[in-house]
This record gives sequence, C-alpha cells and structure tokens, in this order.
Amino acid sequence: MPFPQALLLRPHIQLAGPVNESMLDKFLAQLDRTLGSTEPVVLELTTEGGEADIGRRIAEDIRIQTERGGQYLFLGKTAVFSAGVTIMSGFPRERRYLSRDAQLLIHERRLTKEVKLEGALRSVEGVIRDLLAQVRNGQDLEREGFEALVAGSRLDIDELYRHVLLENWYLPAAKALELKLVAGVL
Repeated sequence: MPFPQALLLRPHIQLAGPVNESMLDKFLAQLDRTLGSTEPVVLELTTEGGEADIGRRIAEDIRIQTERGGQYLFLGKTAVFSAGVTIMSGFPRERRYLSRDAQLLIHERRLTKEVKLEGALRSVEGVIRDLLAQVRNGQDLEREGFEALVAGSRLDIDELYRHVLLENWYLPAAKALELKLVAGVL
C-alpha cells in the first residue's frame, strides 16, 4: 500500500448520504479548506448513490485539482453505490482504497421521464429526437465514466459492460482489489 494507512484514516473530506446538491455543497466547502495542502487529501465516501451528474461534477473537481498538482486519495466505506462509483472514477486507480466491508454497485445510467406526445407530427418528431439525443448523450457520458473506472485495472470496458448489461453489479472490496479497480483494502 503506497500511502500510510494512518493517513487514509484521517479523511479531510467526509461525505455520506445521497449524491445530490447538498452533498455537492458539503464537498465544495470541505474541498475549499484543503486547497493548497502540501499533504495528500483524503476523501471518504459512503453513499447509496444519487444523481449521476452531481457525481460527475465532484469527480471533475478532483480531476482538475489533481492536474493542478494536488494529491487526492479516495476511501470508500461500506457502500459506494452508483453515483458514488462515478465519484471514485475521478481518482486514479492507484489512489483508490476501500474499507474491507465496502461494496461497489456498478450499473448503467438510469432515466426516468414521462413523455406526452401531442400536437403536429413534426413537433412530436422533434420531441422524440430530443429525447433520443438525451439518451445518446447519457450513454456517451456513461462510457466515459466506465473507461475512467477501469483505466489501469484488470477489467476492460467490454467485460464491464457484460456485467452491467445483465444486472446491477455488486462488487465486494476484495473482488475490486483482485480486479485492480482499487489500490488497497483497509
């Protein structure tokens, strides 16, 4: 384990609960207090998931700060589900850790939308095209996140899709380590 366990057990950023705007606000406030730190910053996360795009936003902030020279480590505890995996994918594989009891939940992006088609056929067709564009964009974002998740691991993107296209994939910490999705398990 390249980073001392004691460092991982002193998280600077602690997030628990649904991935939503409230979590984003907590993350940004805690992140702000760590900017300019010369030591690695540990983000600890426990979540049953939430909004994929909020997860992407948090992951993007981590990526930006890492590219600016910051050292950020991820520690997932107990449940790192859905949008939580999206957050985890913002960290390079060698900086991801899980507690021994942690479970990952990896699945396809979800869409819930009621569509009412009413009016001239051309306007209805426009609504359908817009919805298809939204679905395709979501699939592109999903693939981008999955590619970040598997980068440097023993799992390739096609194998990941074989799992998630069948069902929600619950992955215990030991299996995530075996697949090299994470650098270590505490």
